[in-house]
Amino acid sequence: MRTGVYHRESDRTLVVVAYILHLIGAVAGVTSLIGLALNYFHDSSPHSLVENHHRWMIRSFWWAVVWMVVGWITSVILIGWVIMGLAWLWYLYRHVRGLLAVLSGDRLPS
Repeated sequence: MRTGVYHRESDRTLVVVAYILHLIGAVAGVTSLIGLALNYFHDSSPHSLVENHHRWMIRSFWWAVVWMVVGWITSVILIGWVIMGLAWLWYLYRHVRGLLAVLSGDRLPS
C-alpha cells in the first residue's frame, strides 16, 4: 500500500540510517540511542511518511525498554528471561518491518 511520498531523498536516507542503527543496537546497544536521537531530532512535517517512520521507531524503542525492564525484574523467577527474549525478537521484527516499508515507500500503522 504505497501511501507516502518523500519530499527529499535525504529524509528517506535518514530514516534508513536510523533503522540500521536500531538494528545494530539490538546487539550493540549504544547505536540504538543514536538512532533514537535521530528519531527525535529529525526535520519533517507532521503526518508525513518520514514522521510516520520516526514515530514507529520511537514507540518501538520505548516499549522494548519497558518490556526489558519487566523481564529484568522478573528474571529472578526465570520467566523474565523469556520476556526479555520475546521483547528482543519483537524489537528486531518492528525494525525489519519498518525498514522494508520505508524502502518500498509504505506507511506503517499508527
